[in-house]
Amino acid sequence: MSSHYKALTRKYRPVRFSDIVSQEHVSSTLQNAIESGRISHAYLFCGPRGVGKTTMARVLARTLNDIGDDVDGEMLNQTLNIIEVDAASNNKVDDAHRIRESVRVPPQSGNYKIYIIDEVHMLSKQAFNALLKTLEEPPAYAIFIFATTEPHKVLPTILSRVQRFDFKPISVQQSVDRLRFICEREDITIDEDSLHMIAVKADGALRDALGILDQVIALCGTDIQYEALMKAFNAVGLERLFELTGYIDSGDSVAGIQLISDLLMEGHDISEFLGSLTGFMRNLLLARDPSNFYAIETSKDVKLRLNKAAQSFSDDDLMRMLHIVHEAQFRLRDARQPRILLEMTVLKLIRMEKTAGLSGLMQELERLRNAFSTGGGSGKSAASVQGSTASEPAPYKTQSPASPSATPAASNPSTAAPAPAPTQAPAAPKAAVDIPGAPPVSGLRRKPGMRNKQAVSGQPTPSIAVKAPASPPSHTETGAATNKARTNSDSDSNSGSETKAQTASAPADLPPENAILATQPARKPTSQAAKPQSTPAPAVQLMNSGAPDPSTADKPVYLHQVVQVWDTFIKNLHPPVSQSLILALDRVKPSDLKGRLLTLETPDPFVLDMLETNSRFLSEQLEPHLGQRFKIQGRLIQVGNTEQTEEDPFAKFERLQKQDPKLRQIVELFGAEIDWNYR
Repeated sequence: MSSHYKALTRKYRPVRFSDIVSQEHVSSTLQNAIESGRISHAYLFCGPRGVGKTTMARVLARTLNDIGDDVDGEMLNQTLNIIEVDAASNNKVDDAHRIRESVRVPPQSGNYKIYIIDEVHMLSKQAFNALLKTLEEPPAYAIFIFATTEPHKVLPTILSRVQRFDFKPISVQQSVDRLRFICEREDITIDEDSLHMIAVKADGALRDALGILDQVIALCGTDIQYEALMKAFNAVGLERLFELTGYIDSGDSVAGIQLISDLLMEGHDISEFLGSLTGFMRNLLLARDPSNFYAIETSKDVKLRLNKAAQSFSDDDLMRMLHIVHEAQFRLRDARQPRILLEMTVLKLIRMEKTAGLSGLMQELERLRNAFSTGGGSGKSAASVQGSTASEPAPYKTQSPASPSATPAASNPSTAAPAPAPTQAPAAPKAAVDIPGAPPVSGLRRKPGMRNKQAVSGQPTPSIAVKAPASPPSHTETGAATNKARTNSDSDSNSGSETKAQTASAPADLPPENAILATQPARKPTSQAAKPQSTPAPAVQLMNSGAPDPSTADKPVYLHQVVQVWDTFIKNLHPPVSQSLILALDRVKPSDLKGRLLTLETPDPFVLDMLETNSRFLSEQLEPHLGQRFKIQGRLIQVGNTEQTEEDPFAKFERLQKQDPKLRQIVELFGAEIDWNYR
C-alpha cells in the first residue's frame, strides 16, 4: 500500500482551461482576454461549492505567468509571484495591511504578481476598506482573483471594482462523463446506475462526486455494482420505489405497510425515504411523456421503466401523488411520530381514488341529467306540473283563508242574506299559474312601511275595501251590505268581533296583485277593539301617512333644497324623539349632497357620534320633507381659533335685529344696548 496516496479530487484537478468541466463561458472569456491583452486587474469568481472557482483561478495564474503543466497546482503558492490567501483564517485588517505592503514589491520572475483570495466574503469590513485603494489603483503587475460562494456578503464598493464571473452547477450527465473518464483511468469497473447515483448525490458539485467515488472504491473495491452501492449509502433503491408504485396501482395497502416496515427495520431514514419518493414521483410524472426524458437525470433503462410504470396513472393522479408526498415532507419537521406520518402518507397514496373512476362517474351523471332533461324525464315533469295545477287552488283568491270566524255575515245568518258558496276570482293568466316556486296566498305577509309598486312608480292605486259581503254584490249594494256587516260586528264585539271585521274579500275585477293584498287582515290598535264605529272602515293605505308625494320620487334634489327645509325638519321633531338629539341637530348643517348621500357637518365629536347612531332614523324622518330617502353620514369639521372666528358682538346684535322685527322695535322704542357686564 502506497504511503503517498493522493485523493482523486487532488489528483485529477484540471491544469488547463480545456480540462475544466461545465464552465466554458468563463474559460472562453478569460482565454480571449489573454489573447487580446485585455487583462483586468481584479476578478471575482462566485458560485456553489465544488464547481471549479479556485481551480479556474490557479489555471489563470498558471497561464499568465507561463508555468508548465509539470508543476502541481498546489505548489503554485510556493512561488514568489502567486500568493494564495485563505480569507476564512486571514480576515483581519492586519492581514489586509500585509497584502497591501507586499503589493509594492514587483514580481521576481514572470509577468504578474497574482493574489488568489479564497472565501473573500469572510473578510471583515475593516479589511475590505483597507484593500479599497489598492484594489482601485493597483500597480500594473498586480492582479487580484477573488473566489466566494456568497457574493451578496461582499461590499458593493468591492463589487464595483472587479469583473464578476458566475459559475454554474455541473449537470448530472457532465458529472457522469467525468466520473466515467476517471474510472477508466483508474481501472475501476462501475455500472451506469451507480454513476448516476453518485452524480445525483453530489448535487452539482464535481468535487463532492469525486469524494463519493473515492469512498465507494474504498468500500466496494474495483468492481462497483448498484446494489452494493445502495447498501453502502443505506439509500432506498429504485426497486423498492417501483415496488411501492405497484402497490399503489393495485391498491394493496397491506403490502404497502409491510414495505414501510421492512425499510424502517433496515435502518433507512424516514426523511431520506420521503426525499427519494418525492424525486421518484416527479420523474414518474415527467416520464409519462417521452419528450420529457431530457429533464430526468437517470439512465436510459430507468427512463423506459418509469415510462412504463407511469402509464397506469393519469397526469392528475401523478400530480396528486406528488402533492401528497411533498406535503408529508413539510409536515415531517413537526411530527412527533414520524413513522405514523409516513404510514398515513403511504395509505393515502394507495387508497386514493383514481381520476379515471371519478371521470366515469361524472360522465354517467351527465348522461342521466341529459336523459332527464331531453328524454323520458320531461314527460314526467310535465305530468307532475299539470297534476299540481289541477289539484291546487288558484294562487290568487278573493276569499280569505279559513278561520274560526270567517265573515260577519256567516256568523249571524238571521240578519244576513243567504250567501252562495265561496267563489273564486276570475282565472289568472296561465303564465301566472305556471310560475315555478310561487308562494301560496295565505303565506304572503306585507312588511310595515312597505310601499306598493304602483305608488312608487306614480300610477294610481285602487282602494281596497276592508269589509265585504259574503257574496259578490253589485256596486249600488256595497254600502248597505257593509253597514249591515258592521252592525253584526258591533253586537258581537265581546266575543272576538274585531278579528271577524279584519277578514275581507277582494272585488272580482281587481288585478291579481291587489287581490293578494286584500287577503291580509287590517291591523288596528288594541285600544279601539271594543269601540263601535259609525263610519265605514278606511281603505287599506299602501303608503305611510308621512310618505312623500309619489310624483316627486324620481325628481332630483339639490343641496339648497335640503338647506331650506332643514330648520323646518328640526322644528317638526317631537317626542318620542329625545331632546338631546333635537339639541344636537342645532349644531349640524347640511354641507354636501352627492346622489343619495347627504353629508352633515358638525364641530362637535359627540354630535357626530349621535349622527352615526341615528342616521337611519333621521333618514326616515327627513323623507317626507324631500320626497326621497337619503343615506346620511356625518363629518367633523375643525374649528379655528375662537378669538379669530368669534363673531363681533355689534355685528351679531345687528344680525339679531334683522332676524327678529320685535327686537328691532324694542331697540328703537327703548334704546336697548349691549350689556358688557352680562355673563
